[in-house]
Amino acid sequence: MTDTVTKVPNVGEGLVHTPNEDSLLRRFADFATFGDALDYAANGNRGFNFHDPRGNLIRPYPFSELREDARAMALRLIAADVEPGDRIALVAETGSEFAALFCGAIYAGAWPVPLPLPTSFGGKDNYIDQIAVQMKSAEPKFLFYPQELETMASAAANRQGCAGVSWEAFAEQPAIERELPHVDPDDICFLQYSSGSTRFPHGVAITHRALMANLAGHSHGMEIGPLDRCISWLPWYHDMGLVGCFLSPIGNQFSVDYLKTEDFARRPLAWLDLISRNPGNSVSFSPTFGYDICARRVSSQTNVAERFDLTRWRIAGNGADMIRPDVMQNFVNCFADAGFKASAFLPSYGLAESTLAVTLMPPGDGIRVELVEEERLSGSPRDLSRPARYRAIVNCGVPVRGMELEIRGENGKALADHRIGKVWCRGSSVMHSYYRDPEATADCMVDGWLDTGDMGYLVDGHLFVVGRAKDMIIINGKNHWPQDIEWAVEQLPGFHQGDIAAFALETDDGEEVPAVLVHCRISDPEERKKLHGVIREKVRSITGMNCVVELVPPRTLPRTSSGKLSRAKAKKLYLEGEIAPLQLAA
Repeated sequence: MTDTVTKVPNVGEGLVHTPNEDSLLRRFADFATFGDALDYAANGNRGFNFHDPRGNLIRPYPFSELREDARAMALRLIAADVEPGDRIALVAETGSEFAALFCGAIYAGAWPVPLPLPTSFGGKDNYIDQIAVQMKSAEPKFLFYPQELETMASAAANRQGCAGVSWEAFAEQPAIERELPHVDPDDICFLQYSSGSTRFPHGVAITHRALMANLAGHSHGMEIGPLDRCISWLPWYHDMGLVGCFLSPIGNQFSVDYLKTEDFARRPLAWLDLISRNPGNSVSFSPTFGYDICARRVSSQTNVAERFDLTRWRIAGNGADMIRPDVMQNFVNCFADAGFKASAFLPSYGLAESTLAVTLMPPGDGIRVELVEEERLSGSPRDLSRPARYRAIVNCGVPVRGMELEIRGENGKALADHRIGKVWCRGSSVMHSYYRDPEATADCMVDGWLDTGDMGYLVDGHLFVVGRAKDMIIINGKNHWPQDIEWAVEQLPGFHQGDIAAFALETDDGEEVPAVLVHCRISDPEERKKLHGVIREKVRSITGMNCVVELVPPRTLPRTSSGKLSRAKAKKLYLEGEIAPLQLAA
């Protein structure tokens, strides 16, 4: 087969992207262990490709080179007395160093533990606290990090009492040849900490068998073909970035073009530039906010047809948060002239506890929605004095191969189609356990079934997700989904997705009321007061009761390491006085 990717003209001499096609027969993750998968992928020419903030190629990294580097890292780890089952914490910066150490730890029989970068946190101390608490749970033998993060990373390592080493320094250690340990399919492959892990982190333990099952299942569901190529800016410390865009390309042998997450945040349209340059078929996933950012960055003067070519974007995956049909439609409106097709959207549902994917929409079906009355979503009786309100619920597709789904009621019994309840799943890629937390494991796993913590319903085998059970606001016996309140406020002029956080507050007299924190970009106190009143009326129209409304400075509301709005943390910071409301006119 011919190499279908040619040299990009605006990069340094001699740098050539790894190809979309090569002569190696593709195998869809039918391996016993991840090490076997990398050994096989190294026989071909495909691999990773790292880019600068403008999307220029700076490092092609074929799987053959990754395997060589990973084996050398494994030998260094063994020489440093790392034994099978030891945890190896790694700051998950997108690059060849992390890739080699992560895969090297697996070759050595150790369990890599990816940790987030500081870009998602509010400052040095917050970042140290975040990774220190995850390391306290994992008890790693080493923490590896890029040299530029030495001050923060070494402080976290010292707090935990483990060895902190920059990967630049570790790469200088000798790699003494010796036999690598045997790894069994049912051994733990890695630990994945959920993006919202704070005070009580849960390390999701994934076996080699579970990883291979999920990689095979989602590649089958996406119908990965010989010309497919992944383009990604997703962070490697989140399951969609780690499993879907780092481990899956190895297990299923396809090339990837990477932007660092922080570079995407500064120049989101570079993501679409990379997709445009791919002469093959592009497969690229993003949460809803990624599509929203791109659509908002396009100015009225931008000629999208001249700058972008999105005609070969075969799968534009949606996942990791609630899918917003209005945002997706706006993206289509912005980029249709560049050849983007709405049928490329591929909604999905997954979670770290199932390795990654639980359901996928069949390719080409696009986004399909059902309009559902809000009272039915919340389980509340219909208020006949108010007009019916509806929310568009996105079809997240059918279970991936090897996965089963049930919707269960409060009595634990399976519900019929169209009945809303807890989403449970069972399959070969469900986690082994929460690491060192048998009580939490027992709370969510029963007879091989996993309680996802999400609410939804089934229709002819297709899953519709309506929200997180723990986010439900229950006031006076009536249920309200926070996203219904947030989305209603977002319809007011001047607001974007992620500008509003809704939750319940307890008043001085012990009653609970809905509360919303709202990013405000207005400086005039009189105008703020007017906006405050408009928001109160909007929330009253949704909930039927008075509420607490606080206008807060932009970029105040906290997010998880994967970019999701963290309502629980917003409430905590507000109650502790860490989020200070803006002043209104007297």
